[in-house]
Amino acid sequence: MSTLNFPNGRRIDLACLGRVAVDLYAQQFGSRLEDARSMAMYLGGSSGNLAFGVARLGLRSAMISRVGNEQMGNFLRETLSREGCDVSQLQVDPERLTALVLLGLKDRDTFPLLFMRENCADMAIDADQIREDFISQCRALAITGTHLSTPATRRAATRALSLARRHGVMRVLDIDFRPVLWGLTTRGAGENRFVPDANVTLQLQQVLGDFDLLVGTEEEFFIAGGVPDDLIASLKAVRDVSAATLVVKRGALGCCVIEGRIPDRIEDAPTYRGERVEVLNVLGAGDAFLSGLMTGLLQGKDWADATRMANACGAIVVSRHACSAAMPTPAELEHWFGGSRNPKVDADQQLAHLHRVTAARPSWDELCVMAFDHRSQFYDIAREAGVDDSRVPELKKLLVKAAEQVERSRQLQGHTGVLIDGGDYGRDALASATGRGWWVGRPVELPGSRPLRFDGTLSVGSALIHWPTEQVVKCLVHYHPDDAVDLRLEQEQKVLELWEATRESGNELLLEIIPPKAMTPAGTEDEAVLRAVKRFYNLGVKPEWWKLAPMSAAGWSALEALMAERDAHCRGAVILGLNQPLQYLADSFAQATNPMVKGFMVGRTLWVDASLKWFRGELDDTAFINEVAHNFATLVDAWKRRRDTVQAAA
Repeated sequence: MSTLNFPNGRRIDLACLGRVAVDLYAQQFGSRLEDARSMAMYLGGSSGNLAFGVARLGLRSAMISRVGNEQMGNFLRETLSREGCDVSQLQVDPERLTALVLLGLKDRDTFPLLFMRENCADMAIDADQIREDFISQCRALAITGTHLSTPATRRAATRALSLARRHGVMRVLDIDFRPVLWGLTTRGAGENRFVPDANVTLQLQQVLGDFDLLVGTEEEFFIAGGVPDDLIASLKAVRDVSAATLVVKRGALGCCVIEGRIPDRIEDAPTYRGERVEVLNVLGAGDAFLSGLMTGLLQGKDWADATRMANACGAIVVSRHACSAAMPTPAELEHWFGGSRNPKVDADQQLAHLHRVTAARPSWDELCVMAFDHRSQFYDIAREAGVDDSRVPELKKLLVKAAEQVERSRQLQGHTGVLIDGGDYGRDALASATGRGWWVGRPVELPGSRPLRFDGTLSVGSALIHWPTEQVVKCLVHYHPDDAVDLRLEQEQKVLELWEATRESGNELLLEIIPPKAMTPAGTEDEAVLRAVKRFYNLGVKPEWWKLAPMSAAGWSALEALMAERDAHCRGAVILGLNQPLQYLADSFAQATNPMVKGFMVGRTLWVDASLKWFRGELDDTAFINEVAHNFATLVDAWKRRRDTVQAAA
């Protein structure tokens, strides 16, 4: 068992004080940083990564640091909050910018880093704003070694340490030695992990005695102890000034835990073996290790189980791009230790799927969606009215206002959405809908195509690079499991291509299946749809959403059983409209009492007649918005009656 004693009954499990920054990762593996063409943006900084990783594993973390009063600071705050981290102590600097780090992945041993931290916000943390009443509500406090490198950050660290000691908070130091941040290298040598320096050793040793737990690599204990290339001598020097438990990270060898006397050989210290994996990116491995270690210890695990969790977290992160975003979830660790994982981490499809679907994401327990992603239909309505289709973009912006009106009148905040195309007709409407907190879907299929083709591109993966992540990729496929073999295989290949593209881009996928009427006799519709869904599951396609025509209660129950068997993390199904009469759709909701049916996505039923009248000048903008909003509200009310019936039955 661990000799560390964490206080209980407090609001925060772990508060993290130190670096928090925006990481910009080069997306070209094998490239010099100078040659990077594009970069992905993540939350970074050792303390930020730790706060994020611990929150992802289910603990109550908090961030004590400082960000700029600008978009990058907002990004960090929102990313931490979304993961469940308390950001009430994340200060805002009115003058300084949020720190940035540029990172490259040249090869397994070369990871160029460029720290853009000149007078940055987190290094200007205000010690006077660190509140005693907040620290007193924490079980543990983790500080990064970087915040011992300047007078201002050192004052903040020592104040937090003093308050923690006063209230019995467990104090943890992540040595996190970055020579460039202590001014020991040129600015372009950010990947350098060790430069001996007596002054740094002195500054560290002045505070090592204030901690209960010290965590570092062998090189980091070299700098803490001051005896380069002699680990045991360095550990003994640390022990001379600190009674803390020492955790020495040794990469693939695992880690050693030393709670008392330093042994004569590191091999004689209690050692917990690491995991052997294919390394893509060692950056962030230490932060992931500490996230797993602190989670385990705070959950009451002994050293064997806590370090097992820590080593697994580190192994998973080194196999992925990024630091914070690569952190595993509890479901991933359960799979990792469950005995069925692929020895090659990057080839473990179930691990990758769990990483995608069990991390924090917006909750959509109920969805009422107005669909106007149609293209040919709006063209035909304009032609019928005798007007130019150049007016369609204006009409679609009015439809956004109609959705907005119903959101207000029916209190649909967090439950409303739109389906809008991103082409010439819908581009402006789509932009106005994105960023509101709505569910936003966007079609990718060429209208009416069978076999399936993507609209405006021969490379859907290339197209998705330019999509906001919040936009859900909607793909309608006219598919029947009894299609001719060549047609069926061609369509399936397209869906597989899209599935892989969305896994890479991060966009969710909504798969809409409509079996051709000519192949689906009356009474067999449910069977055809269920067989199609099962076929795509057999192919390994696990979309976040299914969009299907209304089914019988038995059909919905069969779909629920299939989803539970094949992908328990699927968000659910939504009902499509197929231009059915308004009352027919409202009545069909009564059959959709299964809880996996999350809502509806209806289009033409709501706006065809009103659009024709608007094009003809029979309705002005306000009247058009009101008529469409009335139709949409009618379906929303029918869906709410269905929901109330389900809740009453439960």
